[in-house]
Amino acid sequence: MQIRGHLVHIFDQKIDPVEIEITNGIISSITPAPALPKTARYILPGFIDAHVHIESSLLIPSEFARLASVHGTIATVSDPHEIANVCGLPGVEFMVRNGKTVPFYFFFGAPSCVPATPFETAGATLDVTAVTRLLENPEIKYLSEMMNFPGVLNKDPEVMEKLAAAHRLGKPVDGHAPGLRGEQARQYIAAGISTDHECFTAEEALDKLQAGMKILIREGSAAKNFEALIPLLNDWPGQMMFCSDDKHPDSLLAGHIDRLCARAVAHGIPLYNVLRAACINPADHYGLPTGRLRVGDPADFILVEDVKNFKVQQTYIKGQLVAADGRTNIPSTPLAETPINNFKAKPRDVSEFAYPLDKWGEQENVEQCYCVGALDGQLITEKLILPVTDVLPRNGLLHANPEKDVLKIVVVNRYQPEAPVAKSFIKGFGLKQGAIAASVAHDSHNIVAIGVDDESLCRAVNLIIDQKGGLAGVSPQKELLLHLPIAGLMSPDDGYKVADAYIAIDKMAKGLGSTLAAPFMTLSFMALLVIPHLKLSDLGLFDGDRFALV
Repeated sequence: MQIRGHLVHIFDQKIDPVEIEITNGIISSITPAPALPKTARYILPGFIDAHVHIESSLLIPSEFARLASVHGTIATVSDPHEIANVCGLPGVEFMVRNGKTVPFYFFFGAPSCVPATPFETAGATLDVTAVTRLLENPEIKYLSEMMNFPGVLNKDPEVMEKLAAAHRLGKPVDGHAPGLRGEQARQYIAAGISTDHECFTAEEALDKLQAGMKILIREGSAAKNFEALIPLLNDWPGQMMFCSDDKHPDSLLAGHIDRLCARAVAHGIPLYNVLRAACINPADHYGLPTGRLRVGDPADFILVEDVKNFKVQQTYIKGQLVAADGRTNIPSTPLAETPINNFKAKPRDVSEFAYPLDKWGEQENVEQCYCVGALDGQLITEKLILPVTDVLPRNGLLHANPEKDVLKIVVVNRYQPEAPVAKSFIKGFGLKQGAIAASVAHDSHNIVAIGVDDESLCRAVNLIIDQKGGLAGVSPQKELLLHLPIAGLMSPDDGYKVADAYIAIDKMAKGLGSTLAAPFMTLSFMALLVIPHLKLSDLGLFDGDRFALV
C-alpha cells in the first residue's frame, strides 16, 4: 500500500512531500514524492490522549475506539480506576480484554488508590499485592494517578510500597495533586511521581514544571484547563501533553485531541510544539510502541486536510484504515460475555431522603448550614455556609429552595443495601423541578442525586437501583433512564446510539433548569473527595482541605 502526502517531521521541524510504502502493517520505505497536487494531505503521527478514564465516556473500550479514531486518535493512556473501584481486578481485566477486540491502542495502568480514600464505601480494594500483580503484567504500562498525596507526603507505608513496586519494575507513576505547590509539591515529585493533570492555574503548573514534572493540559466534559495552561506550551514543549481525563460520549462525537491541536495553533503556539504534546511526548514518557512515521515503525498515522484546523480525513493503525471522512470502519460487535457489575442496593423509601433540622443534635438555635458550591467547568467546589433560612426549615426538616438555587444532594450506598442515605445541600445546578441521578459518581461510584424535593430524588434513585446502574432524570411528567449495565458505568451498545441517548438525557436535565454545560458530568464529581473543597460521600459531608469528614 502507498500513501502520498506532505509528511510533517516534528523534531526536524519541516514538511516534505513523500510517498510512504506500507508492507504488512509496517512502514517499509519513505521516499521523496515530487509534484504533489495542491489538494495533497498532511501526514502526521496519530494523536494520543495522555490520560483518560474510558469509563467516563459511558462506553466500553471497543466502542470508545470507534468514536475516537474518527478524530485521529490512535491510542489512549487509560486509567481503569473507575471500574476497579466497583469490581476490583476482574474489572481491570475486563477493560484490557475488551480493548484487544479492536484495532486501537489502549495502554492501561494499575489503579493506585482503590478505594480512593477511607471516607467512602467502594466495591473493592486493590492492596499492594494486587497492584504489584498488575504492574508485573507487561500490558500494564504505568501506575495510575496517585491521588493520596497526603499519604505520599506522610510516607504512608502502603502508598510507598506501591510507588516502590512501580519503580522496581521500571514503570512511570502518574500524579494527582490539585493545588499542591512549593515544598510539598517538590516532596511529592521527589517520591518518583512524574505527571500531573490536575493543575487549574498556570502558576501551579509552572511550579511543577520547574521541579521536573510533566504537565498534562486537560480539557474534558467537566474539567477544562486548556485556556489557563496552553501558554506554557510555548516554553515547555518537551514536558507537556494533552488529555481529556473524563469525556462524555456527546463530547467525544464532537472531537478529541484534534480539537485541542486546532485551538493551540489558533492561540499562536508553534505547530511542532503542539504536535509534540499531541503525538510524541506521551509515547516517549510511557514507552509506548506506537508508530512515529519512521521506516520500520508500525504504520500508525493520520491524514489531515491542513495543519491549522486538523480536519482528519483518514486514520491508520498498523496499516489498517480504521476511520475515513468522519466515519469509523471499526464494526460494532455485541459483547461476548456477561456484563460485569457489583450492585446490591435495594429500593429506597421517600422518608429516607428527609433532612432533619436536629441532625446535629439540637433543634433550637441552628443558624447556618453547609452547602456545596458547584462550579461549571471545574472539579473543585466551593465550601459555602448558608443561613438556615435558605434551606426552608419547617416541620423539623430542612428543604431544597430552588428559588435560591439551593438543592438537596444525596449519596446512596450501592454496595450495602441497609446503609443510610447521606444528605446535604448544593448550589450551582439550577434545577427548577425534578431530579437527576447517576451511578457514575467518582470515585466509589455510589448513587449520587440532586433534586428539588424528596419525592423526585427517591424516584430518580430508584430508577437506577431497579436497573442496577445508569443515568436518570425525572420531572413531574416524565422519567428517563440511560441504562449502564457494565459496573453501573458503561453501556455495551453501539457508541453512536449511546451518544444519542446521552444527548437526550442531557437535554432533559437542562430542561429541568440546569444551567451547567454538562450536568451529569458535574454531578459525577460531587462525591469525588480527593478534589477540594467540599464534597459528599455515602459516609457524609467531606472537607477536602482538612481531608476529613465534617
